Amino acid sequence: QPPQNKDQGPHQLPYQDPCKVTEFNINVNKDLGDLLLVRLSMEPYLKFPLDAWYCRFVHVTCPKGHLYQFPLHQWISNSVEIPGGKGVVITNNTHPVLQQQRKLELERNRETHKWKVYAEGVPHCIDIADDDAQNLPQNDQFSFQRQTSFDFSALSTRLEATLNGYAFNTDSWHVLEDIKLLSILRRSSNADIVSKIWKEDSFFGSQYLTGVNPTAIKKCFKVPENFPVTDHMVAPSLGASTNLQKELQNGHIFLADYEVLQGVPSNTINGKPQYIAAPLCLLWKNPQDQLVPIAIQLSQTPGENVPIFLPSDSENDWLLAKIWVRSADFQVHEVDTHLLRTHLLAEVFSVATTRQLPMGHPVYKLIIPHLRYTLEINVFARKQLIGPNGTFDQALVTGNGGVPVLLKKSMARVTYGSLCLPDDIKSRGMEYIPNYLYRDDGMKIWAALESFVSDIINYYYKSDDMVKKDPELQAWVAEIFKEGFLQNKSSEVPSSLETKDSLIKYLTMVIFTCSAQHAAVNSGQYDFYSWMPNGPTTMKSPPPTTKGVTTMETILKALPDVNSTTAGISVVWVLSNAPTDKRLLGHYPDERFIEKTPQQSIRKFQNELSEISKCIQKRNKTMRLPYFYLDPSEIENSVSI
Repeated sequence: QPPQNKDQGPHQLPYQDPCKVTEFNINVNKDLGDLLLVRLSMEPYLKFPLDAWYCRFVHVTCPKGHLYQFPLHQWISNSVEIPGGKGVVITNNTHPVLQQQRKLELERNRETHKWKVYAEGVPHCIDIADDDAQNLPQNDQFSFQRQTSFDFSALSTRLEATLNGYAFNTDSWHVLEDIKLLSILRRSSNADIVSKIWKEDSFFGSQYLTGVNPTAIKKCFKVPENFPVTDHMVAPSLGASTNLQKELQNGHIFLADYEVLQGVPSNTINGKPQYIAAPLCLLWKNPQDQLVPIAIQLSQTPGENVPIFLPSDSENDWLLAKIWVRSADFQVHEVDTHLLRTHLLAEVFSVATTRQLPMGHPVYKLIIPHLRYTLEINVFARKQLIGPNGTFDQALVTGNGGVPVLLKKSMARVTYGSLCLPDDIKSRGMEYIPNYLYRDDGMKIWAALESFVSDIINYYYKSDDMVKKDPELQAWVAEIFKEGFLQNKSSEVPSSLETKDSLIKYLTMVIFTCSAQHAAVNSGQYDFYSWMPNGPTTMKSPPPTTKGVTTMETILKALPDVNSTTAGISVVWVLSNAPTDKRLLGHYPDERFIEKTPQQSIRKFQNELSEISKCIQKRNKTMRLPYFYLDPSEIENSVSI
């Protein structure tokens, strides 16, 4: 407890060596009783400005041998009060000193972490001066090691593109194989395989199961009325032993519908208008358990000038139709699946946590490792990627005004169930389709996470009533609903929590979103997009309106220009490149839980993740295109890249 008179402090500490634990003795006149807080204050030396100091922890051993632990793991530049390391859920019986400390801590945090509207209908974001990451609070900034690694990766890709002349080349590609020259210095075994098999229908379909946008598909029980596919059209694909109606009834037909892209404005790049489509793609699980496309329509409105493309069409007609679908999938993946549903939501979780949960709260201790560096990477994205003259403007059809529109439309479709993996899999009817490795690996991680979260919550919350009456927790959930989900009740995202089970599910969703889900939709970007025709950032020609006229020259002219391709590939390389100070899922070097039971729960969680990793690595040895994006040994704790 802080000293109550002049005779008892404060005490001047000796010089502290960096990266070192220093011990010293403090003598006081009388027994202080149980220590609730430690206050650290920094004072300038002479007229020199204060340097920030990173303090990991303070341990106090009393004369009778009792150890008090005060974990911090923060930069401090003036003064800070550190509560004892035991997680505390505030109640009426909580010591008034602790209640006051938590109140003041949150008041300070709300001054440094304020909300602002990024775009209408989009989750709110942190408000910082000039939208410059250097103006973020120091605890939210990259470490020197991370910043250096990130800057080098970005600079090297730009330098390579400039030196080889691709960065300023506004021509179309003349030969498809020349695209490989962009990746000559950045090799990936999966990327090499993709460039060889990208035309295969089975690979096209497999990307809905093991690609970077594995949530874009659902089981189809009835073909949509605006997609008039007939038995006659798909008979050559299905064969004589079955028909479309039978396959629908058997649960073998699936649909990828990009209706969300309808009405999104398109960009102009290099002075040339770009084109966007909102296609529908029907897929079939064949007897070989392959998922293959059997019909593609490149508009939501059928008509004479909107052909339904089929595998039985000419090779180039069918290939161009698939390329259009891949381009649409790229837009939805980058803006909805990746940016909105991981980055922007993780930022909401981060800001709300800092504003509403004090460092002594067990939920803060649980989730803060999963929010590391999220604010800085998002500030970078808003300025360098989706901001004016950013990479999206240079390379994506949704740049220059399309992104806010698509974000708003996508946000209106976000539901709580779609963020909770078991619910999402069930709602899309994807429980039983074979080779859905995103589901298989993801469900194992979800179960391990849920078990870990359950252990922690059941240790600190002894009843549902404790959850219901925790004012800090309820304020946190309410703020996420307000600032993140914009109080949209139809999303079914909770604005309050009544039970331990509901809290466990909610926290599992938060951590899964920030770790495994982000890994699933981020880490494979270079593998699947470095071969640009497999994920064009834009299209320079309108969708074809007739069959039988497409040539390879037509396809090349429709694909992005050389400089747009270069910009897109450079970005996915930087975002897929593992950072040097990566912290893997379940690894918590900043020890915040000091009690024995939570520490045991962490070790149990780590062991479960290790077993999952072994199973995935064993399976991948037999795969042509290994799926390692949800291997726990590859998943980072947080959205930090």
